[in-house]
Amino acid sequence: MNQFQRAFTPESLAEAWEIFLRDFPLALWDTIYVTLVASFFAILIGLPLGMILVAGEEKGIRPLPSPLMKFLNVLINLLRSVPFLILIVTVIPLTRLIVGTSVGTTASIVPLVIAAFPFVSRLVESSLREVSPNIIEMAQSMGMTPLQILVRVMLPESVPSLITNFTLAITTILGYTAMSGAIGGGGLGKIAIMIGYNRYKYAVLYLAVIVLVILVQLLQTFGTWLARKCDKRLRQ
Repeated sequence: MNQFQRAFTPESLAEAWEIFLRDFPLALWDTIYVTLVASFFAILIGLPLGMILVAGEEKGIRPLPSPLMKFLNVLINLLRSVPFLILIVTVIPLTRLIVGTSVGTTASIVPLVIAAFPFVSRLVESSLREVSPNIIEMAQSMGMTPLQILVRVMLPESVPSLITNFTLAITTILGYTAMSGAIGGGGLGKIAIMIGYNRYKYAVLYLAVIVLVILVQLLQTFGTWLARKCDKRLRQ
């Protein structure tokens, strides 16, 4: 009997259902809590950083010193290139400093934010670059400052794209929360790995995956709907 067959025996399914009723509600809450908090801080850091990357380039609306821009780009690329599981271990001292511990649900937020904000900044950069140069030139001709152009022109014009990209970032963070379960993080990832995989209860593993897939689909559907509602082109 292979792994797939063992997962769907009557005994395995009954045990998985018992674990689902007992442990999944708290695990689901932990996953949503970590995802939302980590997404909030990743966007809080990544949004202004992405704005700086666009505005501060050589031909941007407010060019910044070239060494500073190179440093920011190298830092973002460096953080994005580190695999998440390695990043979790690498930032353990920082996690202990901020949270007081390196394990647990709350502790997993720190590496999640560090892993996600460079990704968010690139997504913001991509969204802002979609704004028509003609609109920016018009704003400049009206005497707007660089900050006003960013806040009152570029950001509103790129709202649908930003929402789509933020949805992508949030679903990516949701996937990362599952990986954090491998080193003590809570949520559905912990159940999938600690109970489903390590204890050979594969029905629990598959059930956790199904719940994660449903969460991703709900987030993606809502993000797509919101982006379409905010797209002025679709209302014309």
